[in-house]
Amino acid sequence: MKLKTREMAVFAMLGALMYVSKMIMEVAPNIHLLGVFTIAITVVYRKKALYPIYIYVITNGIFAGFATWWIPYLYIWTILWAVTMLLPKKMPKVVRPIVYMVVNALHGYAFGILYAPAQALLFGLNFKGMIAWIVAGFPFDLIHGTSNFFCGILIVPIITVLKKLESYY
Repeated sequence: MKLKTREMAVFAMLGALMYVSKMIMEVAPNIHLLGVFTIAITVVYRKKALYPIYIYVITNGIFAGFATWWIPYLYIWTILWAVTMLLPKKMPKVVRPIVYMVVNALHGYAFGILYAPAQALLFGLNFKGMIAWIVAGFPFDLIHGTSNFFCGILIVPIITVLKKLESYY
């Protein structure tokens, strides 16, 4: 996946935008636009969307610390990217917003489950300990998934803007 100079600049800006949006939204726990941006840039840039996603992940580690909480970020956003890649490219216009919102919500609801295997390995939890960790975080996953659903209304407008900007080049 060879990148053009313009793509490098765009992907750096998108990764930075993801990070800044997360920082701004930190006043509301588990409410952010990361899933929105991940889905939107994946729809527009396909495989190359991994660049801004990992720019975000690495930037987050640089500024918040490469600690144990960060390790699951190496795969959690890739899972959302992969699910989005599996969606049909040509969905009816009426269906697209709902599909993207539901995928975004499911990722939020499953966040604790996706995060748990790394936590179990890093902290030596057995299966019961991992399940307890998931159950303890479930209220936060409910907030996360529900907010992802409603924030997901921004996905199609962001896709539209990105495609329009890309059509100029």
